[in-house]
Amino acid sequence: MADFGALCVLIALVVATYAGAASLVGARRGNARLLESGRAAVYALAAVLGLASVAMVQAFVSGDFSIKYVQHYSDAQAPLAYKISAYWGGLDGSMLFWVALLAGFAAIAVYSNRRRQREILPYAIAVMAAVADFFLYLIIFEKSPFDTFLVEVPASGQGLNPLLQNPYMVTHPPALYGGFVGLTIPYAFAMAALISGQLDDAWLAAIRRWALASWFLLTLGLVLGMIWAYEVLGWGGFWAWDPVENAGLLPWLTATAMLHSMTVLQRRGRLRRWTFTLVILTFFLTIFGTFMTRSGIVQSVHAFGKDTRLAWIFTIFMGLVLLVSFGFLFARLPALRATRALDSWLSREGATIATNWLFVLATLVVMFATMFPTLSEAIGSERISVGAPFFNRWMVPIGIALLLLTGACSILAWRRTAPPELRRRLIAPVIAGTITAGACVAVGLGSSKGALLCLALSGFIAAAVVQEIGRGVAGRARSTGQARLRALGALLFRIRRPYAGYLVHLGIALMFLGFAGQAFQHEESVVLSVGQMQSFGKYDIRFDGFSQTEDLQKKMVTAEFTVLRDGKPAGQLFPARWVYVKRPDEPATQVAILRGLVEDLYVTMGKHDVDGGAAALKLVSNPLVDWMWLGFLLLAAATILVLLPGGRPVLAAPRVRFSFSGVTITLLVAVIALVFGVLATHLPLGAALVLLGLGGLGLGLAALALYRVLDPLLRLQATTSAERRACIEEELQARLQSAAETAE
Repeated sequence: MADFGALCVLIALVVATYAGAASLVGARRGNARLLESGRAAVYALAAVLGLASVAMVQAFVSGDFSIKYVQHYSDAQAPLAYKISAYWGGLDGSMLFWVALLAGFAAIAVYSNRRRQREILPYAIAVMAAVADFFLYLIIFEKSPFDTFLVEVPASGQGLNPLLQNPYMVTHPPALYGGFVGLTIPYAFAMAALISGQLDDAWLAAIRRWALASWFLLTLGLVLGMIWAYEVLGWGGFWAWDPVENAGLLPWLTATAMLHSMTVLQRRGRLRRWTFTLVILTFFLTIFGTFMTRSGIVQSVHAFGKDTRLAWIFTIFMGLVLLVSFGFLFARLPALRATRALDSWLSREGATIATNWLFVLATLVVMFATMFPTLSEAIGSERISVGAPFFNRWMVPIGIALLLLTGACSILAWRRTAPPELRRRLIAPVIAGTITAGACVAVGLGSSKGALLCLALSGFIAAAVVQEIGRGVAGRARSTGQARLRALGALLFRIRRPYAGYLVHLGIALMFLGFAGQAFQHEESVVLSVGQMQSFGKYDIRFDGFSQTEDLQKKMVTAEFTVLRDGKPAGQLFPARWVYVKRPDEPATQVAILRGLVEDLYVTMGKHDVDGGAAALKLVSNPLVDWMWLGFLLLAAATILVLLPGGRPVLAAPRVRFSFSGVTITLLVAVIALVFGVLATHLPLGAALVLLGLGGLGLGLAALALYRVLDPLLRLQATTSAERRACIEEELQARLQSAAETAE
């Protein structure tokens, strides 16, 4: 498998180079055969790198320890899922996984745009091929995952790091890589537009779904990483401003601003320069994040080893990306000038511009603070570390300002918002925010002013979102005579984007509840003996004893506790320590959590004496943390709703009846079950929820497909032209009403 995989990578380098060259030459000469050949080469690249990935996975599954990478990260006794996830568990394999994903995404993008974007597609292929060439060069000449032992082949592998042998590590890296790699597609098409001079919105139509899907995958990867940190590392939190965490956050910040700019560009024809700039910066930051984690220039508990040569190669590539990208952008600046001035800062366009500047400021703060230890060491030979207090001092005010603008974007209208209308729309959100703040103070959550303001703004956003969706539902119900629930389903499935955007903002507000709750976190360290009781907040925790088990990989010591609340049993907790046979110096902590919407009781076990019946415990109270996961579920459901195929259904005759409410509920429940299944801690529960989610998605999509097939046939049953005319007029009126509600 090693020779086959290495051969596939070599062929891939040739194919990628040919795809880019053929596309460029074909575009310049107008040669249709070369253009077709370049597109075919992209498909071939995906196939060849797919075979290389199959070879790597097969080497892990079969335990081919003649390959150095497999021997270093695999273990014959490891479960199948962890053998497969070891593919991307190390530096060499993650590079191959990256470029294989890029080839697959490029093939899909080229195929879906083969007939629509003929002017810019060849240049987009050239850009994607150049990025693929860079990573293929690294794999072949610097970090090949197919290198073999020359003399003696080890009989067994070292095994994956115990911290990575976790269900979240099966899903977190692929989601994160999917987001990073997917953002190459918008960059390629944006650069193609700049290179070719085709600066209309054709490139935007080609990649808007790519940008949204990549942003969602990046968000999913970050959240899965947060859950992994929360449930595996055992320190009681979920975000520590670690450089590897920040590597994923940096492109997420600019990608979020990029999506907002794309919306304004598509709706109002403004922020064209902003959009191109943010696309370039986002792609650059995906490479920069990869550079940080793989070159070893930053110190992190889960970064790869230091490699000075690799750092220089990445630096040269990033310099070329900035030089070429902004060179073309500056050359096209006169053509990207806005045709008219901003109508009013009291508008969604104005709020989006302010939001963009805040996202850029946040990006600069995180990048500077993350790289400052490395810069200080390079300049003054002394490494000065930057901790979480510095990040919080800057990012908390920026986050609160962004939260305020999130609520403003839900209230403000396009172009301008008249002051009387603005005051009317602010009444309910301001009342809701004030009530939220008062309730938080009443229950003892008023000690932190920043957290209290964050909680109040979350209530403000929730009320603003409910108000705007309610206005849209009421308007549609009046114009069509539909029931409120059916009107809601019609808005979500026919108009989708603005109302799904409201739900995304609501999900963000719920997540900020979890962020704010960290200001009220409380922890204690205790040592308990078997039978002893410990009071902690509103809980009483009784130590019931130890249990010991083992399997082929590890020995497991589990402590058993009963949690009482007001003298009544509230649940049982089982924190544990796992010691792997091949990595005895790296014990893995298994956290026990008693979950609740108000707070989590979080227990980890440190040093313990099984014979003496004593254990050192860390007890943590995490208020509101589960609202963060619930907020992400809502965000995920809304994003997937926008990404679903289809759009506004065709006009229907009066006799055609279709209940969108049932399909809406089915799909939303299915998405929530599917995402929660991926996030679930326990694999059996997670598998059941994944199956439920897939079944629900299949049922909902089948209902939509059936409707799309039968609707044209049913429309033929309209008996008179008068009925058809009345139906069309009614549907047009409904659409105009919905458009008016959106415009307001």
